[in-house]
Amino acid sequence: MSIDYLLRGGHVIAGDGKDAVPVRADIAIEADRITAVGDLSGADAKKSISLKGMCVCPGFIDVHSHSEFTLLADGRAEGKICQGVTTEINGNCGLSAAPLYGAALEQREKDLEELGIRERWNSFPEYYAILEKNGFAVNYATLVGHGNLRASAAGYDDRPLLNKEKARMSEYMTDAVRSGARGISTGLIYPPGIYSDTKELIECASEMKKQGGIYTTHMRDEGDRLLESIDEVVAIARETGIHAHISHLKTSGEKNWGKLPEVIEKINFHNKGRLSITCDRYPYIASSTDLDAVLPAWAFEGGRKKELKRLKKEQKRLSKAIREAHPEASVWDKIVISSLVLERNKWMQGKSLTAIAEARGKDPLDMLFTILIEEELQAGAVFFTMDEGNLQSILAYPHTMIGTDSSARSYDGVTAKGVPHPRGFGSFPRILGRYVREQRLLEIGEAVYRMTGLPARVFRIHQRGIIAKGYFADLTVFDPETVLDCADFSDPYRRPEGIHHVFVNGIPALLDGETTGALAGRVLK
Repeated sequence: MSIDYLLRGGHVIAGDGKDAVPVRADIAIEADRITAVGDLSGADAKKSISLKGMCVCPGFIDVHSHSEFTLLADGRAEGKICQGVTTEINGNCGLSAAPLYGAALEQREKDLEELGIRERWNSFPEYYAILEKNGFAVNYATLVGHGNLRASAAGYDDRPLLNKEKARMSEYMTDAVRSGARGISTGLIYPPGIYSDTKELIECASEMKKQGGIYTTHMRDEGDRLLESIDEVVAIARETGIHAHISHLKTSGEKNWGKLPEVIEKINFHNKGRLSITCDRYPYIASSTDLDAVLPAWAFEGGRKKELKRLKKEQKRLSKAIREAHPEASVWDKIVISSLVLERNKWMQGKSLTAIAEARGKDPLDMLFTILIEEELQAGAVFFTMDEGNLQSILAYPHTMIGTDSSARSYDGVTAKGVPHPRGFGSFPRILGRYVREQRLLEIGEAVYRMTGLPARVFRIHQRGIIAKGYFADLTVFDPETVLDCADFSDPYRRPEGIHHVFVNGIPALLDGETTGALAGRVLK
């Protein structure tokens, strides 16, 4: 055989869920495929790499990514490659790269401008053409965002959809699936998804089921109405028969931490031995999203311009709604600004709203309005609202996969801005280092399965996620004794330790811990 790379003597974890103990074997790579696994001691290769003492597994699949725009701005995706991620599932939380028509495209203009992206597109094929022309380091799979469908068809109004708008959404969805979308995602705390009722979601999920896709959801509530939100997911799965996947399962707010056992019970009762509801989680107790997520739903109606107008004209009404939703005085201590656009405001990044307000001599709520207005809503934040014990229980749950809930960034350049959540740089090494080696929460074979073979099965990523002859050569090599995340909330741009080699479609993206600059990623349609 003709071997391009021969990985010798590694402890192979196949990723199929059957390998409780790593097995020592060699792996041969020719072009973009694995051509042999076993004792290849007599084989010659163009390049041999000794993996003595190291584990080799399928490249990690980040099931919850948001790289639609950052990959266009900088395709190197170093933060993901250095973690061992070789494939991302994008289009989560109701937001995907396409369709982008009308109000949906207008709503994204600021994001595109901030990243210096000059190209514009409407459909997935148009987006893929731009992405492939630029080149990118990780494989790109996607869902279609319900928010994109609704905004493209009906804008950001809080109202039931007209029949003609539903028909337009259906056309967009069909186009998306034909272009390779693997399902539909919802973001039910964000506009316009926040304005949809369960009936609308069932209609969308039913149609997606007919087209062979799955339903993923950022639920309507992850705190006070968590159980009701779980019930909605179960109702959609039961009514349509679609596979439902809960994004970043969590219990937000201390008064809700005790709800987790009932959440798991509800999911298990529906599954009843069959796997029809799964979930993902990042291994941290803080979340991150846009700062304006703390505003009430009515503030978003009509799009960005109308939201800004309300922030300027209706602060008394907004204040009342926010204080009712968040009566605890400590809430502002737990919100930390992660990214801002204006140079004069960047001193605020990495600081809590309480600290910023004190420095400015303002009330934290007034400071919130000031930041959102000055930044024209282009403000991100980290929210410290979760419990470590609950996190461990969710990670230990057999149907949990791992997602960063983060866009692909690099360590310099246009995407290396702000103080983002460290999950974009450390999630997968953190699982292997802290929760496998140190805490023994998971066995290593089980952890790898949840990061490779299981997501490949659920999201229908063919011939990836498992080490086997004929499969694509997406591989990650790590030292089980040293692998660990180094990124933290004060300094997220720190590379993890113990990830030595990463191959994407047979091409080294990381060798001896150093990125190669290879842009070997593919759109997985």
